[in-house]
This record gives sequence, C-alpha cells and structure tokens, in this order.
Amino acid sequence: MSARIFQRPKSAMQSGKARISEWVLEFEQSEARRPDPLMGWTGSGDTQAQVQLTFPSKEEAQAYAAQYGIPARVMPTPPKRLKLQAYADNFR
Repeated sequence: MSARIFQRPKSAMQSGKARISEWVLEFEQSEARRPDPLMGWTGSGDTQAQVQLTFPSKEEAQAYAAQYGIPARVMPTPPKRLKLQAYADNFR
C-alpha cells in the first residue's frame, strides 16, 4: 500500500488561489480496474484508492506516512509559468 504526496494543482476553471497550498496524500491503486459486466462501469475492490488526506505542509504529510509505515514518494511541484500575451497576439 504505497502512496504519493503532491501539492494540489490549480483547476483550469479556478482563478483564485484557494486550496492550492494544501498537500495531498493519495494511495496508489493496488489492483487493476475492470469493467462491470452488467452496467459497463469501471471499478475495483480497492477501497484505499478512494482515500485522499490533505495536510497544510509537505512535512506533515511525510510525518504521517512515516508514523503509519506507509511508503510514500513526493511528487515535485511543477514551476509556475506565466504566459504574458497581448490581445493583439490573437490576430497574428
């Protein structure tokens, strides 16, 4: 039961900075998803894949994983790139 720790990305529909400073501990899937023969939905019996724990800092998330013996890897936060563009660039 391994996990990954990452900083929550900003949604494309989000203009503010709410909840982007949170760090998330998310368990990785331990079994493959399979389609349901009756309905066609995909699912699995892995309930840990549904769990997401949020922490205010990366260190607290790592401390939680260490306390409970969860092997976790930290995903680095990609650098923020600001694309400055003038309105006139749309017509070039």
